[in-house]
Amino acid sequence: MAIIIYGTSWCGDCIWVRKFFDSHNIGYKWVDIDLDEGGEDFVLSTNHGMRSVPTIYCEDGSILVEPTDSELNQVLRTILYSI
Repeated sequence: MAIIIYGTSWCGDCIWVRKFFDSHNIGYKWVDIDLDEGGEDFVLSTNHGMRSVPTIYCEDGSILVEPTDSELNQVLRTILYSI
C-alpha cells in the first residue's frame, strides 16, 4: 500500500505519525507542505482551506486527517492483511 504523509517538520503530530510508521516498518512518502507548494495545495483542498496536518493519503483513496491511535492501528491492520 502506497502512503503519502503530508505535514510540516515542526508539527508534533506529524513527527509522532512518522515515528509510528517507521517503528512498524511501513514505507511512506513524506511531503513537507512548507517546502512543497503542490503538497500544500493538496492539504488545503482536502481540508476545506485548512492546513490540517498530518494529512495521510492511502493508495486505496482513503485519507486520514490528524489521525487517532485507533485510526493508525486500523491502517496497520489493513496493511498486514494485504500482505
